[in-house]
Amino acid sequence: CSSLAIGTTTGYRLFSLSSVEQLDQVHESNEIPDVYIVERLFSSSLVVVVSHAKPQQMNVYHFKKGTEICNYSYSSNILSIRLNRQRLVVCLEESIYIHNIKDMKLLKTILDMPPNTTGLCALSINHANSYLAYPSSATSGEIALYDGNTLKTACTIPAHDGPLAALAFNSTGSKLASASEKGTVIRVFSIPGGQKLYEFRRGMKRYVNISSLVFSMDSQFLCASSNTETVHIFKLEHLTDSRPEEPPTWSGYMGKMFQAATNYLPAQVSGMMNQDRAFATVRLNISGQRNICALSTIQKLPRLLVTTSDGHLYIYNLDPQDGGECVLIKKHSLLGSGKMEENKENDLRPPLPQSYAATVARQSTVPSTSTMPGYSEDGGALRGEVIPEHEFATGPVCLDDENEFPPVSI
Repeated sequence: CSSLAIGTTTGYRLFSLSSVEQLDQVHESNEIPDVYIVERLFSSSLVVVVSHAKPQQMNVYHFKKGTEICNYSYSSNILSIRLNRQRLVVCLEESIYIHNIKDMKLLKTILDMPPNTTGLCALSINHANSYLAYPSSATSGEIALYDGNTLKTACTIPAHDGPLAALAFNSTGSKLASASEKGTVIRVFSIPGGQKLYEFRRGMKRYVNISSLVFSMDSQFLCASSNTETVHIFKLEHLTDSRPEEPPTWSGYMGKMFQAATNYLPAQVSGMMNQDRAFATVRLNISGQRNICALSTIQKLPRLLVTTSDGHLYIYNLDPQDGGECVLIKKHSLLGSGKMEENKENDLRPPLPQSYAATVARQSTVPSTSTMPGYSEDGGALRGEVIPEHEFATGPVCLDDENEFPPVSI
């Protein structure tokens, strides 16, 4: 969670966060307008861009060199793109394409999907188990879990009654969080088994559109934001397991009786009893706007980062012990006066603090002459390896040097 990418009507920008007070603009491109997808491979030079000018085309760039690696065209508009060190996933409304990220070879096409109008899907960032999750029903909240390494279906998870609205893996790919279009309940499942581990209630008074669902890197917290002004942070812990040796007390006895009683109640009632409410909350100054959140550690302290669609970045302190209301410590405008042409002046302003992971790539000045052929299962790059072999480490992709990637925990 050290990068931020934004797409705008005039192009896109890539930022890097070094501290709460320091947000550096790494790259900017105004060559292609109306960029609506920008994904960067961690902190490497590989970026993937999709523009409304060509919504069926994915462009892959080495933004530091200013070169285009390749581009692919698809049969319909690209709705979302996900990537890790092994796989690049392109989601259309009724199909998903899985590429090998090393040579961009198409490995698998998932067809016959129910309509997925928002391009909802999630890919584990842990390439050792590149699990992919996407809706398997347009009317219910069933999740299809697909193994992106073995290219086989893992399982189907009956997560919610209504259609899905949000999906997110934790950093190791061992947990999957989900929310439905109602947005009232968030559930966490074990991967690859699909057993329900946690159930959190975001609220009961009104339905909301959850736009962002994200784990902290240590999987201790789960953040959910929506089109309302409130951001919820849940703590993933079993309170009954945290104090096993405490002496018996009246409250402890009643707690055990209460827990035992849920075994004899209807599933809907016992489920309500087991739901935990938010550990911490944030009340934004705006509502009705799409936003994306991240939980990160900046300068050795846990922070919540919120980026809103109007071009602002908010950084909050998070108390990992007591939770409660998070305190806003910084607000930054990502667009300055709102005109990208004035970026030179905006660069003189205090840098934005940020710790949100995302991406932006710079568009290439090289003409797009490397269009990839069709979807042939054995088709790779036209010029051999899409990325020269010497730019790869012996293991995962490495575009410049080992420092471009965060440590890989085995």
